[in-house]
Amino acid sequence: MNNRNPFEDRPVTMNPQKNLLEIEEHMYILDDVEKPNVFRNMFPYSEVPKIPFNDRTVPHDMPKDIWITDTTFRDGQQSRAPYSTEQIVTIYDYLHRLGGPNGMIRASEFFLYSKKDRDAVYKCMERGYEFPEVTSWIRASKEDFKLVKEIGMKETGILVSCSDYHIFMKLKMTRKQAMEHYLSVVRDCLEEGISVRCHLEDITRADIYGYVVPFCLELMKLMEEYKIPIKVRACDTMGYGVNYPGAVIPRSVQGIIYALHTHAGVPHSLIEWHGHNDFYKAVVNSTTAWLYGCSGVNTSLFGIGERTGNTPLEAMVFEYAQLKGNLNGMDTTVITELAEYFEKEIGYKIPPRTPFVGKNFNVTRAGIHADGLLKNEEIYNIFDTEKFLNRPVLCAVSNTSGLAGIAHWLNSFFKLPPQKHFKKSDAVIAELKKWVDAEYEGGRVTVLTEEELVSAFKNACTQVGLVFEEVTQ
Repeated sequence: MNNRNPFEDRPVTMNPQKNLLEIEEHMYILDDVEKPNVFRNMFPYSEVPKIPFNDRTVPHDMPKDIWITDTTFRDGQQSRAPYSTEQIVTIYDYLHRLGGPNGMIRASEFFLYSKKDRDAVYKCMERGYEFPEVTSWIRASKEDFKLVKEIGMKETGILVSCSDYHIFMKLKMTRKQAMEHYLSVVRDCLEEGISVRCHLEDITRADIYGYVVPFCLELMKLMEEYKIPIKVRACDTMGYGVNYPGAVIPRSVQGIIYALHTHAGVPHSLIEWHGHNDFYKAVVNSTTAWLYGCSGVNTSLFGIGERTGNTPLEAMVFEYAQLKGNLNGMDTTVITELAEYFEKEIGYKIPPRTPFVGKNFNVTRAGIHADGLLKNEEIYNIFDTEKFLNRPVLCAVSNTSGLAGIAHWLNSFFKLPPQKHFKKSDAVIAELKKWVDAEYEGGRVTVLTEEELVSAFKNACTQVGLVFEEVTQ
């Protein structure tokens, strides 16, 4: 009888990053189950999903370099009318400017199925930009791969759904069959010298150590064999991910990233997070992925995407700045230009309270807040929005604005220099407020428009003996 413990044969090695001796405790092999594991204890379909805890935590491990990638033309187009070729190229130009000289918007992915999308790919590639890199997305299909070869892409994403919901219920395969199918398509790409980005769809309902880690270990073997990078994108397809320390996988974002890096051996620079906003966690989960070892965060402009949308690109621009203390060359004023382009040229209506881009994101209606803004805008503005977004702070005028709100609106609307600012004690402000009060006393319930206020202000100037053109220039 052999009483030898196989654990004794595993080598003790020094981790150069942590400067600690370590021993690998587990061998992660495929658990080819006969029946799907759908984590019914966490996802009882007839109830609200559960967030269980086991208080197992992992350390922060943010890479030195982190970046943003874009899926506006792929996931973004799955939830709206398709963009025209010209619109795609224009938006791509904006993304290039926004990412700055250091390529903070690292890549942008495209569909290849329609002639319009392929034309857009060719035109964007003709721009010759290093960043965002033009990349594609295909299903794990040899037919789809032919499109990648025809266009001459350097990298493509491949859909490799990883939860038993998808493997058993959609693909009608076993885990082993799915893994072998995925690996065969990945190998075909590598044989042609094409880098692969594996989209691990529905990872927050997947068996992390029974399927995901063993699969990624096989991917890393292929990468070593072919000497071509293979990226791993962790896709929180249903928005089930949570950022709470000690939460149980597969819902734990940090647990997933830790497993991919530490146990599957995927380098930080080849891990990417793709989040959805079904439970309002797209942004915080994406930031958490950065903090725990993921270099890339996949986003779409204004969060436009399937169902509740993706992680908004503009949100991660400012998350990056808050984490790193700088913008690393990103031109944030382009965000406002993009918002204007979407509304004026594409006809997309951005919800007015959307952070950074909505019409009202830095507009206050409360009179007491307006009074504070008039004294110092830092009191009620998140940062210098005029500097970073070309959006000066504003006060909408209504029955609650008060004298201070009216004065602040005039100063901001006409972009008056400090020496010409109106004060709430000025006679013309009192005269304009009389008109505002009369509007609401007559039953009005909506905010006053710019055109109405300008017209009323001209009349108020006449009443108090001011020349409108002189006081507004």
